Amino acid sequence: MPTPLSLSGAPNFRDLGGYVTASGHSVRRHRFFRSDHLGALAPADLSALATALGAPLRVLDLRGVNERLLAACAIPGATVHSLPIEPTIVQKLQDLLAAGEQLDEATTVALIQDTYRGFVRGNTPRFAALFGHLLDEADTAPLVFHCTAGKDRTGFAAALLLLALGVPRDTVLHDYLLTNDRLAARVHSGALPPQVARVLWRVQPEFLAAAFEAVDADYGGLEGYLRDGLLLGTAQQRRLRERFLVAAERS
Repeated sequence: MPTPLSLSGAPNFRDLGGYVTASGHSVRRHRFFRSDHLGALAPADLSALATALGAPLRVLDLRGVNERLLAACAIPGATVHSLPIEPTIVQKLQDLLAAGEQLDEATTVALIQDTYRGFVRGNTPRFAALFGHLLDEADTAPLVFHCTAGKDRTGFAAALLLLALGVPRDTVLHDYLLTNDRLAARVHSGALPPQVARVLWRVQPEFLAAAFEAVDADYGGLEGYLRDGLLLGTAQQRRLRERFLVAAERS
């Protein structure tokens, strides 16, 4: 299992290395990470990153344009690439509330599921670009991809990466749901009703399932999405696995 790296300013930062694939290999450690935004890192966080990695990070920022302006990456020497996926769910919720709608948990779940389907139907080129950076053999620096909370856009990206490497779906779902533990202290309602915030600040299996329902409907399944959506043909998938898989770790 991945080794925790605790960052007070980015509690959802974590190594995706260490997971075991269906073929019995392990995902290479300290090569790529998923995270919430990196604009609030404390000096101790930066020191921990420098000690653990020993090299500057490449950062793939999935936040929208205005989100990036609110909290720029605080890691010295990091190379930041913007792959913007504009946030939509909070604005939709606020618009409905302003129109007098009474939102409950079920309605909020359905709206978030629509957002996840939109990752596939409106933002696939961004996720394809993420894999392009992973396969860039000219740059071997460790890589972190993130959005604001590191749960939805980042969660789908992490699921795609782990599945492309051959990690079983139940393990992928486990990693996805770890966000609920990492962000538990940050759940708050703000301007949203508590029943809405409880859903918004957490992840559920139904969210990720909605994205893969769109994958199945539009691409005929994961393999078709990898090939035709993310531009990962047989050769690219083989390179990805050669680069990021190692012999299984002994327990």
